[in-house]
Amino acid sequence: MQTIFAGTALLPEGWTSDVEVTIGQDGRISDVTPNTTPSPAAKRVPVLLAAPSNLHSHTFQRAMAGLAESRGPSGRDSFWTWREIMYRFLDILSPEEIEVIAAFAFMEMQEAGFAAVAEFHYLHHGPGGRAYDDIGELSSRIAAAASGTGTGLTLLPVHYAQGGVDGRPLAGGQLRFGNDLDRYRLLFERAEAIVDDMPADTGIGVAPHSLRAVSPGDLAALAKYRPNRPIHMHIAEQEKEIEETMAVFGKRPVEWLLDNAVVDDRWCLIHCTHMTPDETRRLAATGAVAGLCPVTEANLGDGIFDGERFLQEGGSIGVGSDSNILISVTGELRQLEYSQRLRDRARVVMAGAGQSAGRILWDTALAGGARALARDSGQIAQGRFADLVALDPAAGGFGHLSGDRLLDAFIFTSGREAVSDLWSAGRHSIRDGRHVARETIAKRYHYCLGSIMARL
Repeated sequence: MQTIFAGTALLPEGWTSDVEVTIGQDGRISDVTPNTTPSPAAKRVPVLLAAPSNLHSHTFQRAMAGLAESRGPSGRDSFWTWREIMYRFLDILSPEEIEVIAAFAFMEMQEAGFAAVAEFHYLHHGPGGRAYDDIGELSSRIAAAASGTGTGLTLLPVHYAQGGVDGRPLAGGQLRFGNDLDRYRLLFERAEAIVDDMPADTGIGVAPHSLRAVSPGDLAALAKYRPNRPIHMHIAEQEKEIEETMAVFGKRPVEWLLDNAVVDDRWCLIHCTHMTPDETRRLAATGAVAGLCPVTEANLGDGIFDGERFLQEGGSIGVGSDSNILISVTGELRQLEYSQRLRDRARVVMAGAGQSAGRILWDTALAGGARALARDSGQIAQGRFADLVALDPAAGGFGHLSGDRLLDAFIFTSGREAVSDLWSAGRHSIRDGRHVARETIAKRYHYCLGSIMARL
């Protein structure tokens, strides 16, 4: 049993003083007692929040940071030119390096305030598509990295079968991703076995990569494959993607999906950057989560999600770190709100009249992330997984504030320096702002980077 005493905590009913939270051996919150005095052995923290889940990550891309920020020799750089750099980079990675990079990224996520992550894992084979003896070799590497850092994990083995919406064959770096539907099922079953050997809060979901990479027949089969599991998919990220989908199907990606699949609250659709008002309304009504990665979307020049309209229509939103160019809970939420402000040339866009932008962003990210991962978290409440983050307002420079103003300051002026402690399903991995295994994880990562750079 662990006990935490918070000077103030954000409970489902609102900000509450002098709260003691007890965590059972199963990693769930066994008791929440407000307006009390601390037990002698309680861990004392100034501020306690439910910790959000990172709903979209490609951990191997963390090691690419700084490698794709120089402009190319001709034309205008875009997502598609960045993708070619990414393909060349991933083609040299070994299984051991993939595990080391994932561990470093997972550690940074926890230090930033994420208690769990959905790893959208599409790197399955060796260079050139060479099969490993174990079809789940790289899935097991992601699982090992999660276990070694203590983060919560929902593993999303990705189905990737074609090189474009028109069904052209895979080529180049895509060969490391590729499976036909039967082989994907074998991969998924192996990943299920791996997850079964992990902590009880570990999950798994189905992930057709996109309409670019999966045929309509495969998508229909996967939607029925594991009906009780979450299903994640990229959609409408780039304008070129819209054009290709229109050329093949005669409809925009979101429009086509809503017309041809039963999209409901088990779906998480990543990016949704380019939607019409009608698509926005229709998607919000399904209960599906819009999985937004605002930092990556800005870095890649994707565009701006229509967040204000989506929330007004009752839509669910969560955030992820995607390419992991910057791993920051507050950075993702801040970029989401600021993108709306820049587009509309207005302030406090995502909040309603009299509401705090920080509070709206935090609450929606908690609920959307928990739903996207099918994770029983998102609130400081009895029976929920103890995904908790403690803040030190003085370290963040906002010790004079309280309530929603404190949360506003954390999101809009601060970052990981204010995160003092973090628990993932009760695993107390971040203490005094650092991961308990940071020294070892970072040493391995920097050695790994040196080896990679020598071969680029």
